[in-house]
Amino acid sequence: VQLQASGGGLVQPGGSLRLSCAASGSSLEYHAIAWFRQAPGKEREGISCIGSSFDGDGEIYYADSVQGRFTISRDKAKNTAYLQMNSLKPEDTARYYCATDLSRFVATMACPYEMNFGSWGQGTQVTVSS
Repeated sequence: VQLQASGGGLVQPGGSLRLSCAASGSSLEYHAIAWFRQAPGKEREGISCIGSSFDGDGEIYYADSVQGRFTISRDKAKNTAYLQMNSLKPEDTARYYCATDLSRFVATMACPYEMNFGSWGQGTQVTVSS
C-alpha cells in the first residue's frame, strides 16, 4: 500500500486544517490507520488512530495533547483517512505522517507506537504561527 498525506500548511493559532491520507494499492478497510507527528528535535508522537477491526471500524485513540481538538475519520469509498484539526496551537507545529499496516491486527491500545506500523506516507508539514 502507498500512502499520500496532504493538507498541511501555515495557519494562525486557533485556526483549522484538515489532513488527508490517500491510500493506493490496497484497501485500508478493517486495518488500523494512524496519524503521527514529529516536531524538530522531538521524537515522533502517535496522536490519533482508528484501530484494526474484523467488522466495521475499530476504536479510536487520541493523545491527550489533541483530545477534544482533533478528529480522525475515514472514507472507505475513497480509501482515504482524515485528520480534522481545530483550535490549533503553536505547539502543534510538526510534520504529520499517516501510517497503516496490512500484515497485522493493531489494537487501539497499540496505536501510539510506531513500531506497529509498516507503511508510512511521506508526511505533510503543519506550521501554526501568527
